[in-house]
Amino acid sequence: MSPPALAGLRLELSLVQPVLWTSAARMWRSGPGLPDRYRRYLCAMHQVIRASVPLMERAAARCEALPRDPVARPLARYLRAHAEEERGHDEWLLADAVVTGAAPGELTDAVPPAPVATLVGAQYYWIEHSHPVALLGYIAVLEGNAPAPGLAGRLARETGLPQAAFATVRLHADLDDGHSADLDRLIDELLLDSAQRSLVAVSALHTVASLAELFDRIAAAPTGMGERP
Repeated sequence: MSPPALAGLRLELSLVQPVLWTSAARMWRSGPGLPDRYRRYLCAMHQVIRASVPLMERAAARCEALPRDPVARPLARYLRAHAEEERGHDEWLLADAVVTGAAPGELTDAVPPAPVATLVGAQYYWIEHSHPVALLGYIAVLEGNAPAPGLAGRLARETGLPQAAFATVRLHADLDDGHSADLDRLIDELLLDSAQRSLVAVSALHTVASLAELFDRIAAAPTGMGERP
């Protein structure tokens, strides 16, 4: 993708990201329900993040089956490396949930709600039936909307939960800026055709909409519902 195309993707995202930011603000609003919302967030994000490495590995494998595609080799190399960077992050979320008083099985055994399946499942479809480059739109949104640096501290103060319950929020605030820069460089370098550019954009816009729906679901749940999203 040429720099103008990267700029086009960023422009498209800038038009819809306020929807995501508004949903996140509702989820993190102050009040007596915030501890429950945070526990629900941990459960939902565990369900999302545990799919990250399998998604990247599947997309890389699909790339490796496309030896004549000029995008495939550098994309597979990036996905394999990034999968290793992301490996184990779902375990971080489990550890945070345990600190809040949850048993690990409350996260691992919970049935993922439709917004999680919609968010993640669309990527599998595009990887299998269109082109694995779609996953770049998904990654761009997730890593381009990392938690704000001060969020972990505010949540700890307002929920009364231990600081250790916010380790993943704190780590992703530190890590994802660098990951976004790596992704921007890759998108700059890839020789995407017009259909592939459109696919990345469609994937990114879908990710924004689905993630906002998931956050809205967490924000709207009655207090006392614990970790169930």
